[in-house]
Formats: sequence, structure tokens, C-alpha cells
Amino acid sequence: MFSTLLFTQFALYLYKSNNKHQFMENFSDLIKSRRSMRKFTDQELTQEEVVTLLKAALMSPTSKRSNCWQFVVVDDKEVLEKLSYCKEASASFIKDAALAIVVTADPMASDVWIEDASIASIMIQLQAEDLGLGSCWVQLRERFTADGISSNEYVHEVLDLPLQLQALSIIAIGHKGMERKPFDESHLQWEKIHINKYGGK
Repeated sequence: MFSTLLFTQFALYLYKSNNKHQFMENFSDLIKSRRSMRKFTDQELTQEEVVTLLKAALMSPTSKRSNCWQFVVVDDKEVLEKLSYCKEASASFIKDAALAIVVTADPMASDVWIEDASIASIMIQLQAEDLGLGSCWVQLRERFTADGISSNEYVHEVLDLPLQLQALSIIAIGHKGMERKPFDESHLQWEKIHINKYGGK
């Protein structure tokens, strides 16, 4: 029995070693490794990966459990191309992503819809990193296209969103097209931490 257990542990070790991007040892590793990714490969996501990402979105916490968010999942290349023009700059990489999750919410359902949708957005990004995928947050709220149209209005037209929904972000997701080093903790701005009162040390 001991030899069987030892073999199983060794096999698991080998599997993790050969699939290092599939496992995060702890949350600290996860948040250090998550870096914005704007370059993706042509590899598609598996159905299991997509479902896992959507589960993370649907499990994200909301105020009073209002669940005011709605998520539009886009993998159609023509639609991804259109979404890449949702703002004047810093969105062109959407067309190269395998998947985009458009995070929207209903202000009539919650007065803190911005916070709820923001939490869902980062939950999706953290889940993507845990799967070894790259992601990047594309801000929509208070942003505009090159033609001066609000990004929210533009996305409404592209995706035929209901009028009451507000589009907060697009999370572009795909297999990483480059490697980025984990966050360097020596760059942490500890001077922005205050104890008991502003300026307290």
C-alpha cells in the first residue's frame, strides 16, 4: 500500500512538473504571476477551460447577493474584431484573443453595480491565470471610440445588449503569446500603507 501511495505521489509530481501552468501552489503565487497579457497564440480554449472561467464569474460575490451582472462570451472572430475597436487605444489585441468575456451589469438591480462587475472581472482574470492562460482587462466605462462614441454605446450596438445594462469591461483571454516575469515584490509601495490613521506607521 505504501509503495502504491508513493508511486501515486511521484506520478502527481511528474504531472505537475510537466504542466506547471496548470497548478498554483498558493494564492500569493497566483497574484504575483498574474500580469496583463496583450499577446496571444492561435490556440483555442477547451470547453472545460471556458466553463471554469464562467464558473468563476458566476461565483463572484455581489452586494446583498444581487447578482446584478450579465456576461457575454464571445469567441466569434468577426465579433472579436469589432470589439477591438471599442475604444480609441489599448483594445486592438482583443481580435487576437481566443475568447472575450464582456462584463455588464444592471444599475437598476444594484447601486454598487460598478464594484460588483469589477470584482467579477478580476475573478475571471485570476481564474485565467490559474489555468495558465493570459488575460487583459479592457476598460469600457468612461471610455470612447476613435469616433467619439462612448465605448458602452459601441458595445451595446455590437452585442445587441439590453438598454438597462452597462458594459464595464472586456476581459480578453487566450494562451500566452509571451512570458512575463512575476511581479517583483521589491517594487511594492509600502509607503501607501497607513496604520490606524493616514500617515500612521
